[in-house]
Amino acid sequence: MPNGSLDNHLFGEQDEILSWDRRYNIISGVASAINYLHNEYDQKVVHRDLKASNIMLDANYNARLGDFGLARALENEKTSYADIGGLPGTIGYIAPECFHTGKATRESDVYGFGAVVLEVVCGKRPWTKIAGFQCVADWVWTLHRENRILEAVDERLGMILIQRKLNVLYFLDLRVHILYQASDPSHKPLFR
Repeated sequence: MPNGSLDNHLFGEQDEILSWDRRYNIISGVASAINYLHNEYDQKVVHRDLKASNIMLDANYNARLGDFGLARALENEKTSYADIGGLPGTIGYIAPECFHTGKATRESDVYGFGAVVLEVVCGKRPWTKIAGFQCVADWVWTLHRENRILEAVDERLGMILIQRKLNVLYFLDLRVHILYQASDPSHKPLFR
């Protein structure tokens, strides 16, 4: 892909910072791709490794979901896929319930998507220790509870986001709800 991976743009040595508009479009594109896999493709597919390095950007910065090496089709009416060889994926993007059940579900893909949303909005990897917290999600959750959520926004975006704070709040709020209000996997939203 002409513009490489989302990971490279967020964390690599890029001269150009992704604008909020580009970030928003990338997130929307990834959401569309996941919806397609979960609901529109002939078979329901769980990706099992959603992360910024598996999101490629074309010449117009449109998101293209890649690396389907861990992806699995859900057979018939099944809602999960268990891997006998252990839990595949990348720490920080794997839903906590997967560690207990050993199963990948559409809901666990939603968790991975939430981790990517956090990366895109905050400009930090999910496992980053920050402000005394063990991970970015805990930090964002605290800022959310204290009505200081805008402090989580990637500082490289500058004042551009003042005009777009409602969109930012929407995405951060979505991530917080995915992670914390839905500790029971059956309450995690699905892509529709």
